[in-house]
Amino acid sequence: MEAMVIEGAAVVLPDRVADVAVRVEGGMISGLDTARDGARVMDGRGMVLAPAMVDIHGDAFERQLMPRPGVMIPTAVALLETDRQLAANGIATAYHALTLSWEPGLRSVGTGEAVVTALATLAPRLTVENRVQLRWETFCFEALPLIDRALAGPLLPALAFNDHTTMGVLHPDCPLQTRPFDHDPALPVADMDSAGFARKMEPRARRAGMTTADFVTLIKAMWERRPEVPAAIARAGARAGQAGAAMLSHDDSQARTRDFYRSHGARISEFPMNPAVTRAAREAGDWIVFGAPNAARGGSHLGSPGAADMVAGGLCDILASDYYYPAMLSAVARLRADGVASLSDLWKLVAANPALALGLTDRGEIAPGRRADLVLIDWPEGSPPAIRHCLSAGRSAYAAMAAGLGNARPVRSPP
Repeated sequence: MEAMVIEGAAVVLPDRVADVAVRVEGGMISGLDTARDGARVMDGRGMVLAPAMVDIHGDAFERQLMPRPGVMIPTAVALLETDRQLAANGIATAYHALTLSWEPGLRSVGTGEAVVTALATLAPRLTVENRVQLRWETFCFEALPLIDRALAGPLLPALAFNDHTTMGVLHPDCPLQTRPFDHDPALPVADMDSAGFARKMEPRARRAGMTTADFVTLIKAMWERRPEVPAAIARAGARAGQAGAAMLSHDDSQARTRDFYRSHGARISEFPMNPAVTRAAREAGDWIVFGAPNAARGGSHLGSPGAADMVAGGLCDILASDYYYPAMLSAVARLRADGVASLSDLWKLVAANPALALGLTDRGEIAPGRRADLVLIDWPEGSPPAIRHCLSAGRSAYAAMAAGLGNARPVRSPP
């Protein structure tokens, strides 16, 4: 891979934005403001050059797998399309939030097996680094062998503890955001024979390709296995810890919940559901993740804490794409426009911090010796930003030229 120098851009460095030339060689950033030495030159004038983004949790790939309820697309086709979307949105490292549930269909262990297998097969053809976040539903005991297999794979996954079973059977009078500790024996539970509970389960039944009545029967049977869950969590956490995988807990509602999952190795609180548990996570030194769509839209669609407020208050370290890949860049743009923080500090939320939380110390910053995962952004003052180039380990993963720019910014040979 020939050397290249990107010149003229406003470069997002760890502590400032500066006009420096960035040299890329052998897939790495080899220098800042060094001699060209025969390298080809990419003209970045009028653009912003930043580290490519690292997505700690994204499940938008599910819309490629199942674009309509019950309509499944071949796994390889869906993942190739997902890879293209990631590159076009400046995401060079993605952890696909792969739900491993006892539900049939899209979020089943069978679908998870297919995705893990397809990603391994497709790896030489993918443009960016596609990893998985094993978004494990803790009542799904049959997923444990797949977790073991994935942890032994070439690209170490993350493990996220999810409990949508307990959230599903929660009594309707108990607010989701402040529900008790999930393993509390006194947890208020809904009447699972009621018409209201059946209505609540209808969307999940459709996603699973089941009748509502059959789904209710299934979730009741899973709830009967609740006493087995803590041992399964301990087993999965121990295996992930042995492998050195990052661990997360999802939708924490109590400090006790955060303490419980931290005791099993999960030092990342993903989408904490109220300010109190968020503060508890901060006091314990945990990483805190919120959804980029929350920040880009100006609030949560579930009534959880506003990501922008959390960023401003020092209670958010990472923004994840969640369900919409473009949201990471859009969130940074909105937070910058609102004066929440400087661009260099905001960019850490989508690059350096998720990389560090996931143990990826080779990327996330523009500095010599780091991977050349870079994005060149067309970002006129007062306008939304757009990705024009995405490099993944120095390779061109995405390149697009706006009609109005013509050939103003070509890759050119040195004079």
